[in-house]
This record gives sequence, structure tokens and C-alpha cells, in this order.
Amino acid sequence: MVTAHNDQSTHFTAMAGPCVVLIDTDDKILGAEVGEIVKSEVLRIEAKFSRCRPGVVTHINETAGQAIEVDDETADLIGYAMICYTLSEGLIDITSGALRRAWEKDGTTPTQIQVRDALRHVGWERVSWDRPILGLQAGMEIDFACIGKEYAVDRALTLAEAHTDLPVLVNLGGDLRVSGWRQDETPWYVEIQDVGQAGSAAGLVELSSGALATIGDTDRHAAGVRYGHVLNPRTGWPIANAPTSVTVHAATCTEAGLLAKLAVLQGARAEEFLIREKVRAWCVR
Repeated sequence: MVTAHNDQSTHFTAMAGPCVVLIDTDDKILGAEVGEIVKSEVLRIEAKFSRCRPGVVTHINETAGQAIEVDDETADLIGYAMICYTLSEGLIDITSGALRRAWEKDGTTPTQIQVRDALRHVGWERVSWDRPILGLQAGMEIDFACIGKEYAVDRALTLAEAHTDLPVLVNLGGDLRVSGWRQDETPWYVEIQDVGQAGSAAGLVELSSGALATIGDTDRHAAGVRYGHVLNPRTGWPIANAPTSVTVHAATCTEAGLLAKLAVLQGARAEEFLIREKVRAWCVR
């Protein structure tokens, strides 16, 4: 992204990527305060909802087969995940953990049998949910990775705005949100990275409000076959002809992330979906 000479910045690493907080001011103390507020909130969310570290998600997954009571924040995230599941007709599913593990094992493409076995433990329809009581069948896992980072962006910016009226930008590994125009009434300038070509930019975006969220990753290749990066929890295989990445602009990062995911799930028709939804978006193939 392009910064001004007086921006105060805080850099840290979280959620498997570089993060930055920018505040349009020359007040170093205020910049540090806002940066610490954002960093603390992001790290709190990461620690709580990581699938790899002890926390709420690992506790849920370790006790699969039993009904457990979850706290309000976790229940709210589960409620939002249910909305995503419905809008995507089951293609955005936080119970896809077993399928993810099948694809990540040894870095090789799973066999048909391995995919079929993994699918036995996937599917929100197999979950018992009566807020705040959650029950997963034995062998199932939940994973908030598909919504967690966007949630963290929105939460962090809300806390930053409560601390200062000055313009703020929160960027977590390319998913970001701004509080509004800069002080001189100019927009923020943000580069959209081309994930297919390391170090190259797909475009420069002027951002005066709202958020950008990007769904994208390097493609999977095995035995000369190209596989997309987004898995279909119904079939167990990647979405065919999916874009390399989709970036969407919306009022919040959670909304932008949902629209970007829905576009990728359209495969070859991703661009048609974005046009039909009349959203500001960028699609890289």
C-alpha cells in the first residue's frame, strides 16, 4: 500500500501473514496506542480461534462427540457461519476440517478413497446446534479460518475508531478496512497483489471507505493436473476453473470476504456473479 510521510505505522505478524496499522497523524504516541490496541485484539482473536493452538476451537474439536456450551462471541461466529452456509448452499462450511487435513497431508493430492473417508466427517447438517450448545459428531472438526481474519479486521478497526477520530487503516495480510478519508480528504491507495506472480501488483485501488477482502492462493498441481485452491465440501475436490484470486470492496471486511468467497465458488462464472451483484471487485486468473 502507499503511505504518506506522516503516517504512524505498527507492524506485526498474525494469522499467518504480515499485518500493519496506519493512522494519519504525526503524533507518535497516539500512533503507538492505536497500533497496540489493534495488535492486541488481533492476537486475542487468533489465540482464541486458532485451529492449531490451545483455545476454543481446539477444545471443541477435541471434545467432538459431546455437547458443549460455547461463549457469546463463539456463538455469534457460529451464527454468522450458518448464514454463510445457507447463502453458499452449503459450499462455505466450517466443518470442513477433516477435508482440509486430507488435502494437506504430505503435500500430495489425496486419493478418491481418502477424500470419500474425509467427507464422512464433513457437513453442517450433521451438527447439533441450539445456541449456546454445540454438538459435533465424533471425527468432525470446525475451522473458522474462512471467516476469522475478516472478523478480526472489523473488530480491530471498531476498537481503533473508539480510541481516535483520526483516519485509520487496518490491514491483516491483505484483508483491510479504513475508517474513512484521509485528513486532507484524499483516499488511501492500496495495491492489489497478483498472487499468481510473486511481487507483482494486479492494480492500485483508491479507498475512501469500507473494506477490501481477497480470496486467493497459489494453485495446487499434481501429476500435471492443476487444482484450484478452494475445496468443495460436497465433492471433496477443488472448485473447477476458479480464479486465482478475487478481491471485493464492501462496507465491512466480513461482507467483502463473503462476496469474494461466493464469487470464487462460481468457478468459471466468477466474473458474471460479481457483475450481477453489482459490487466493486477485481478478479485475477
